[in-house]
Amino acid sequence: MPESANKALNMLLVEEQNLLRKTVALTARSLGMGIVHEAANLQQADRMLRERAYHGAVISIDCGANPEHKYNLALLDKVRNGLSASDAHMPIAVMVDQATADLMRELRERQINRVILKPFRAKVLLEAFEAFGAKPAPG
Repeated sequence: MPESANKALNMLLVEEQNLLRKTVALTARSLGMGIVHEAANLQQADRMLRERAYHGAVISIDCGANPEHKYNLALLDKVRNGLSASDAHMPIAVMVDQATADLMRELRERQINRVILKPFRAKVLLEAFEAFGAKPAPG
């Protein structure tokens, strides 16, 4: 029965690029990895996180960031502080343009499981979701 359990996994992908989101969501579903719910921005993701529990998330922390603050960590803080329907300790990977020492320190403090540097291939996101427990269906 593990295959049916995998299909029940709900994961969240927060990324501005529509084609990337669609590719990852469709591929994950076709591989039996579960359902990847898509959010185009942090506001939409915030609403989705309040409405449904997820087993893991990959979040682009530069979505909607302003020039003064290159990265927006507010969504990560909400999840880690228990202000979402998801487990505060669910696995989270972040996508960033560059990883400075200060940013890495802040991500470690927030118990981020993986940092994905842009640019990357859609396969990298699928591997992150697989690491969250969304194993592809056998055969």
